[in-house]
Amino acid sequence: MAKTVGRNIAAPLLFLNLVMYLIVLGFATWCVNKYINGQTNHPSFVGNGATPFFLTFSILAAVIGIASKLAGAHHIRLWRNDSLAAAGSFSIVACLIILTFTQLLYLLLIHAGAFSSKYGPGY
Repeated sequence: MAKTVGRNIAAPLLFLNLVMYLIVLGFATWCVNKYINGQTNHPSFVGNGATPFFLTFSILAAVIGIASKLAGAHHIRLWRNDSLAAAGSFSIVACLIILTFTQLLYLLLIHAGAFSSKYGPGY
């Protein structure tokens, strides 16, 4: 009983996280398609100079997250030490890339714009 509790809890959460990454990937690729086709003049879809970079980073994060979830699903299926090492290392790399490229970069750009009007409105 105690050995299967982790598997029973992890599998639905892993599937939910995989679905969320697929939604992010689908939305980001749709936005890149609209941006490339030049259909960004609509008021609900306003782009600026950072839009292509943000979309590139979100696609990268989604693909790496999906690959990490697939490695986790492989570990749940096998449940051995060698599959744990592979899934764990892949998830650590995915978390570091996602944190570095999306959240840390976003935070630095927010602070750069707040402290200097050269990089933003300069409140």
